[in-house]
This record gives sequence, C-alpha cells and structure tokens, in this order.
Amino acid sequence: MIDLADVQAAAKRIDGRIRRTPVVEAGPELWFKLEYLQHAGSFKTRGMFNRILTGNPPAAGIIAASGGNAGLAAAYAAHELGIPAEVFVPVTAPAVKVAKLGKLGARVVQEGSEYAEAYAAAIVRAGETGALFCHAYDDPAMVAGNGTIGLELPDCDTVLVAVGGGGLIAGMLAALPDVAVKAVEPVTSCALHTALERGEPVDVSVSGVAADSLGARRTGQIAFDLAVSRKIESILVTDDAIVEARRRLWDDHRIVVEHGTAAAQAALLSGAYRPEPGERVVVLLCGANTNPVDLAM
Repeated sequence: MIDLADVQAAAKRIDGRIRRTPVVEAGPELWFKLEYLQHAGSFKTRGMFNRILTGNPPAAGIIAASGGNAGLAAAYAAHELGIPAEVFVPVTAPAVKVAKLGKLGARVVQEGSEYAEAYAAAIVRAGETGALFCHAYDDPAMVAGNGTIGLELPDCDTVLVAVGGGGLIAGMLAALPDVAVKAVEPVTSCALHTALERGEPVDVSVSGVAADSLGARRTGQIAFDLAVSRKIESILVTDDAIVEARRRLWDDHRIVVEHGTAAAQAALLSGAYRPEPGERVVVLLCGANTNPVDLAM
C-alpha cells in the first residue's frame, strides 16, 4: 500500500519539473490549494512525471487513456522528457482539452463515448506498440506523485478532495496520515461512494456536468484500499451544486476551474459538509482545463 515514504520519494524525483502551487486564504479557517495552476492545468502532471520517470519508457514512448486531464499531463510530461506520447480520449472529451493535447505534440485518438472505452482501446494499442501504458489513476507511481500536493499544505484538520477514479484522494491519504481527508463526488458519477457501500470496486453509470474529469466507471483498487483502511467518508453533491460552486469561485474569487474541480467547493457551499467550529479546512482546487465562456451563466 502506498504510504508517506513513497510520496516523499516522488517529491524528490519530480522536484524541479512541477510547480509548487500556492495556497491562499479564502475565509476564516479556510484555504484554497491552487493546484489548477499546475503545468498542463491539473494535479495529474505530478503523478505522470513520477510514473514516467520510474517506468523506463521504450523508444515507442507512452500511451495514456483519459477524459482529458491525464492525457494533458501525459502529453506535457512526455514533451518535457523528449519522448513520444499517444493519448486516447472519448469523443465526448471537451474540445478545449483535445485541442491542447495536439498543441503539446501528442498523437490523439478519440474512441468511445466515455473514459472506459478509450481505456480499453489504449490497452490494445499499448500491447501492439510496446509503449509504456500510464494509467490515469490506479497506479502506485501516479498515486505517489499526486500525493506530493499534500506535502505543500498548511497545518489543517480537513482536506476536501474531488474524486473520480481515485488517484488524487489516494495520494492525499498516503501523504496525510494525520489529517481528515474527505472525498467529494457528484451524485451522477460516484464510483468510490458506491464501492464503499458495496465493499468492493464495482462498475457504475456516469453522467453529469463533471463526467469529463470525474466520470470513472470504477474506482481504482489503490484508492479503495486506502479509503477502507482510513474509514473515510464520501460526500455526494448534485450537478446544480457543482455548477453554482464553479460560478461562485469565479464571482467571489476570480478563480476559473472545471466542473469536476468545483465539486470540492460545492460540498461546503451546499452544506453537504459542515465543518465544526474552529476546524481548519483546505479545499483542493485541482484542475482548470475548461472553457470559461459559460462562467457568468
């Protein structure tokens, strides 16, 4: 199981390649971790660098499947390391993410209507080419790299983390053994919540405004095992709450994030999570690969 030592080793490995993103005060006993300012627009760049640097990729380079952000991280890291990258995304991936993938030099293949179908096609392609497959979330090196965010937080009692496949929350659980880490998921895409209810990872249906980044059909085994060992809770938020949180982050703080990122703040604004008096809370704002034209709507 991934632990703090793995995260600390990852931090040394990727030092100088990633940004140490800022933390800003957002209210009494409330802070935002601005990870959306990371290279390629999301936390996944940390994990992807760690995965590639520990994976010894062959001449064929790397292959990743993604709703968008893991692909962007793979393309960016591969470009910086001078290796080829091929990224499979569903046809429903936001155009802003697909366009940026091309700009980063990755070969982009659109396959299927959701992440699971793009993933299946990427696995086949990796077998054909021999390229290093970089899982978007259920990989020890990815998880450890993602967890390096936790080493940059102020003293706090609680961290709210938006969850899709679980690669981020798994890293945070590993990095913060003495902090309460809370999962936040959309009602319409809640793979971890369902797994905790059923006692094992299972396939779920995915839909809603945040499905492009939080729409994993099944939670990762690493995330599930860590969540069970820590007995964490998964908080559910509605699409309406996510949309409102994203709008409020812009209106109140001039922060532009994608819907999946806004899910973490939605837990607070909607009252789905109510901190105790004096509880020090960090909201992890993890990704900004979005089209901002609808922020004022």
